[in-house]
Amino acid sequence: MENQPPPFFKRGPAPLALLSFYVALSVALLVVDARLQALEVLRQALSLFTQPLQQLAHLPAHSIASAGDYFVSLTHLREENARLQQARMEKATTVLRTQQLEAENERLRKLLGVKERQHARGQVAQILYTARDPYTRRIVIDRGQQDQVVAGLPVIDDAGVVGQVTRVFPFVAEVTLITDKEQAVPVQIVRTGQRSVVFGLGNGQLELRFLPANADVQNGDELVTSGLDGIFLPGFPVARVVHVERDTSYSFARIFCMPLAGVENFSEVMVLEQRPPVALPAEIAQPGREAKALKSASVRKKRPRRE
Repeated sequence: MENQPPPFFKRGPAPLALLSFYVALSVALLVVDARLQALEVLRQALSLFTQPLQQLAHLPAHSIASAGDYFVSLTHLREENARLQQARMEKATTVLRTQQLEAENERLRKLLGVKERQHARGQVAQILYTARDPYTRRIVIDRGQQDQVVAGLPVIDDAGVVGQVTRVFPFVAEVTLITDKEQAVPVQIVRTGQRSVVFGLGNGQLELRFLPANADVQNGDELVTSGLDGIFLPGFPVARVVHVERDTSYSFARIFCMPLAGVENFSEVMVLEQRPPVALPAEIAQPGREAKALKSASVRKKRPRRE
């Protein structure tokens, strides 16, 4: 009998056979998983073990990115805080002087016996959408009859006058902007005190009318409500003069203005309350009483005295 030494390396199946077997097994698993979703449970079970490992592997990169974002945000916050502190200090003197002037104004009014100015009160409304008519400048707000909103109430924002309520429905209301062609607001020039009326042009601009061609109006003059219409309280900013056309052949000057309020780009407005009616003196409220008194006095004068 021939005695052969055992092989140094134990040889198994051929490499080509192993490759073919694993390829066939992989294809079979892919087909079974695609058709029957048989490996979904196994995949979910494996994800329970692999997910912590993935998070642990990404932890250094996430830590570095989070640290960078933290320092960048901290720098931005410090810069913004410094800007806000500087702006607050710059406006502090103006605010303090404004408060002092308001207190002095109230004391002078009480001293002169002049009625104090009415305080503006109202309710905040949200802009829902603009009117469908492209030839008008109107918006719709989420306040209506159930919120005690009536036609004619003025509407403002944080910069000035926006418009006026023109139509009211149970849950919404329609506001006509001051830039509409049919809207007019009595105003007063702050610099000179001249009173006039500003009209909308329908294109986002306003026109100050009924001022003579030689009127003292300059670019940059600010217009505020005069309060003569009994709707808007006096002193609300309305517009600023941007262009003045003077022609000697016309009696009035053409003065174009831009609204100060965010007429075309805002989301919240305030609907002011209705102004209380002004109490008139008895002689003006009842003119017939004065006429009767004068008539009776004249009759007494005409009667002859009895001797």
